[in-house]
Amino acid sequence: MVNLRYKVGGDLLQKIKQAKGHYFPEAQILDWFTQIALALKHCHDRKILHRDIKSQNVFLTSKNTTKLGDFGIAKVLSHTIDKARTIVGTPYYISPEIVQNKPYNFTSDMWSLGVILYELCALKPPFDAQNIAALGIKIVKGIYSPIPNHYSRELKTFVSQLLSTEPTKRPGINTILSMSSIKLK
Repeated sequence: MVNLRYKVGGDLLQKIKQAKGHYFPEAQILDWFTQIALALKHCHDRKILHRDIKSQNVFLTSKNTTKLGDFGIAKVLSHTIDKARTIVGTPYYISPEIVQNKPYNFTSDMWSLGVILYELCALKPPFDAQNIAALGIKIVKGIYSPIPNHYSRELKTFVSQLLSTEPTKRPGINTILSMSSIKLK
C-alpha cells in the first residue's frame, strides 16, 4: 500500500496526461529520471528486480519528488547473474526478452526505465498497438518514433541505449548514474 502523503502529487502518468502536449523541460525530465534511477539502484543493489516499472508506479510528492512504488511482483534474485522466467509486468513497459518468453534480469528493469524516459519526452509510450500481439511485435523489433527534436542528442542517445532490444547493450544502473547529464543531489 502506498503512503497517502506521496499520492498528493499524483503519479507520473497523471503528470504526463496533464501536460496536454506541452513538453516537459529537459532539466525536469532528467531530475525525475535521476530520482527514479536512484530508487532503482537501491533495489538492484539488494538484488531486487522490480518487474513493474511504469509511470503509474512512480509517485510524486507535493514537492515534485519521485517515489518508486508497487513492489507487488518484485523478485529477489539470489545472485546478480541469476535470471527470472515468469512473464509479468505491464504490456507497454515489458522488455523484448519477456515478450519472447526468454529469461531476464536487471536489464529488463532498465528497458522499463527507458520506456518511462521516452514517455516523459514524447508524452506517450514508444510502442503502441491495437492488441497485445501487435504490441509484442513492435517491442521485439524495437522500432519507435524519435523523441522530439528540441531535446539534446545526449538525451536521445540515453533513450536509444535503454531501449536497445539486446539486453547486454543496455547500460546498467551504475553506468546511468555516472553519466555527465545525471546530476546527483
